[in-house]
Amino acid sequence: MGRVLIAPSILTADFGRLAEQARAAEAGGADLWHLDVMDGHFVPPISFGREVIAAVRAASTLFIEAHLMVAKPGEQFADMAAAGAQRLVFHYEAVRDLDAAREHVAAARALGCEAGIAINPETPAEALFPILDALDEVIVMLIRPGWGGQQMQPALLDKVRALRARAAAAGLPLPVEVDGGVKAHNASMCVEAGATLLVAGSAVFNAEQTPGQALAELRSAVERP
Repeated sequence: MGRVLIAPSILTADFGRLAEQARAAEAGGADLWHLDVMDGHFVPPISFGREVIAAVRAASTLFIEAHLMVAKPGEQFADMAAAGAQRLVFHYEAVRDLDAAREHVAAARALGCEAGIAINPETPAEALFPILDALDEVIVMLIRPGWGGQQMQPALLDKVRALRARAAAAGLPLPVEVDGGVKAHNASMCVEAGATLLVAGSAVFNAEQTPGQALAELRSAVERP
């Protein structure tokens, strides 16, 4: 399955020191950025838009994926790509059917970006089976999307297992990412279920550790023999 990648989310970072924190996480071993764009419609909170993505792009050389928790993701694709996002991830629940999902994938690719789909806790993994061969990534939400700091729902890891099994049966090297409540104490559980990317928010940006210390703890947890 290869090396597990860790993708910090900046929702719990100190936005007053965003460039400094981004550089610290990159130096500390982050593999890519997972930037959560929320519009106040698809999920109640509003987070940030293209300006923050551009700021992270200016501070870091790491790959950036924009996780669009928005009601009309396609309308944001061009702005996100122009700001520096290299993978555009939209929610299946926002587009509602596979034909629309395929159109969004094509639109992301037309902008030179990779394309991924995220699924909420209520959406079964099987909903994505017909489109897996068109995707660069699937994100399984392990919490209700929109708020950081929630506890992971381990039962949702069954969807990771289902996606991993389906991808393997089809011969697809599909990255499966988990998002929500990932910490050092449960990261290995995610990897055992088949996750290849871990989103980590408060596990990386918190008051108790530097980003480097937090990332080292996470890396040790997923690479422990």
